[in-house]
Amino acid sequence: MAARCPYFAAEETTRVIRPGESPAAALRRILAKPGAHQAPCCFDALAARLIERAGFEIGFMSGFCVSATRLSLPDVGLISYGEMVDQGRLINEAVSIPVLGDGDNGYGNSMGIKRTIKGYINAGFAGIMLEDQVSPKACGHTEGRKVVSREEAVMHIKAAVDARNESGSDLVIVARTDSRQAISLDEALCRVKAFADVGADVLLIDALASVEEMKAFCAVCPGVPKMINIIEGGKTPILSPVELGKIGYSLIVYSLSLLGVSMRAMKDALVAIKDGGVPPPSIMPSFQDIKDTLRFDRYYKEDKLYQVVRKTRVVGGKKDILVGPTENKPRKHPSRGLWA
Repeated sequence: MAARCPYFAAEETTRVIRPGESPAAALRRILAKPGAHQAPCCFDALAARLIERAGFEIGFMSGFCVSATRLSLPDVGLISYGEMVDQGRLINEAVSIPVLGDGDNGYGNSMGIKRTIKGYINAGFAGIMLEDQVSPKACGHTEGRKVVSREEAVMHIKAAVDARNESGSDLVIVARTDSRQAISLDEALCRVKAFADVGADVLLIDALASVEEMKAFCAVCPGVPKMINIIEGGKTPILSPVELGKIGYSLIVYSLSLLGVSMRAMKDALVAIKDGGVPPPSIMPSFQDIKDTLRFDRYYKEDKLYQVVRKTRVVGGKKDILVGPTENKPRKHPSRGLWA
């Protein structure tokens, strides 16, 4: 699959997805490098742009955060496939880094999952995370989660792999199980092994409760990358990327970090405004920084290339009006040579 086309082409010095490279190929290339790679959560195009601008190579679109910001509703299966695909398309158009999309439990049976896979590919995602919860699903790291049978869960991942292959795509499929909390650690270990056997590219056991459990998970299926979901206040111990890399993890997602600090900053700003003031500099970026993030200067620079000027000249005593681009220098077409 061809690389997607963001609104503004990335600068060569900051580009993560290389020219002609698919988002999935970029993600696979990054995961092949040693260490645990960080992927903060984005919930809209602006958050994704901030992640890219901060120098991260991977982003993750969380269903929890999209449900919160788009619907102001809890992550309990209320957000739909169509809303997630639409949000993902906007996110992927905003950045030139690979983005992993939360696919929840696939939005249906195996045939529904195949549609979900193709929709996420068309939205520009580098990968998709699929979980084995029943519908309606529950938020990760919470009690009361229930999972489908192991056999059904495996068929869901097989359907995802088949849909990926039918599309001629290299989409990265992350197979997640919530059976650690719903059943047992042993069941979770059995499930991720089965997921790897049918073609899952990355494995995740959500809400592991100790470092010992994390090590047991990373010992399964050597060579298949492992992902960890970091939630502040959640069940899984929070370790540094270096520590997680030593245990055996390849990918770290921070599902709630940006959403949480955004909520706190907005609440503090509203208190300041209600008191008759303005948000303090500690939480309010400068106007220039806001414009830089949104790339106003980049827009104005490119816009000048297409503005027209009106000039007059006298030919045989008559005035002619000439209309042309503001830039009069000949420009070079990449394949056709010079043109005026």
